[in-house]
Amino acid sequence: QVRLIESGGGLVQTGGSLNLSCTASGLTFSGYVMAWFRHPPGRGRESVAQISARGGTTHYADNVKGRFTISRDNVRGVMFLNMDNLEPDDTAKYYCAAMFDMATRGPFGGEQFDYWGQGTQVTVSS
Repeated sequence: QVRLIESGGGLVQTGGSLNLSCTASGLTFSGYVMAWFRHPPGRGRESVAQISARGGTTHYADNVKGRFTISRDNVRGVMFLNMDNLEPDDTAKYYCAAMFDMATRGPFGGEQFDYWGQGTQVTVSS
């Protein structure tokens, strides 16, 4: 059974930082493209950042470029999202997602991902 478990969310003030983690089990982690999506209140799901199976390629949403960094540890089976200079618009539930690597170029839409975590809430106060 595949499980993706997010952690690290919380409440932070504008300009603050948070580090999210996604721990995967039940799959060959190095064979999956991984991503962070978020669902802000009143808006649709958004792709935040994506990372290729081996970690060599990353994609970011324009509104997080320069502030967020995605990374992964294929030995431990963990993906990370380092979020700096947080803004109130970053408030959302953040989800970890995994997609079997078909050796195609990203970024990928959410509908292409095979597995999802339960999410972790990030709230940025103004």
